[in-house]
Amino acid sequence: MIRVLFICLGNICRSPMAEAVFRNLVQQDNLSDKITVDSAGIGHWHSGEPPHKGTRDMLDKLHISYKDMKARQVHSTDWRDFDYIIAMDDQNIRDLRNINDEMSEVTIAKLMDFVKDPDNENVPDPYFTGNFDYTYELVSKGCNGLLDNIKKEKNI
Repeated sequence: MIRVLFICLGNICRSPMAEAVFRNLVQQDNLSDKITVDSAGIGHWHSGEPPHKGTRDMLDKLHISYKDMKARQVHSTDWRDFDYIIAMDDQNIRDLRNINDEMSEVTIAKLMDFVKDPDNENVPDPYFTGNFDYTYELVSKGCNGLLDNIKKEKNI
């Protein structure tokens, strides 16, 4: 089983959007028996909360499920439990390295690393910008690129 974890600051906007979008892509490709998806936040502030209303509204508009999703904080055990830890921005990467800088088999990358010539190297946080449409645009491109990468890398 290939395990993917998306990371953002609070786990209510970007990373749950990425989790839902990526899970939807995995289901469309009939790969749910090969790939599992989760998300977490650097901080604990929103633990137990559902995705932000802006994220829910965007996913509802696109008919993408976020059923049963609740925010959680990233744990050092995630480096053992996941194959890919995918962050939304440079600060998330720095924070992840501060949490666990041990060498491991996990691939740690930014979501935009999977987009050829991205408009933005980071996914801006709509919690602050209010622009959930742009966040979705970037997340969608990144998730498609990530899935293509995993399929090639893992020959699935």
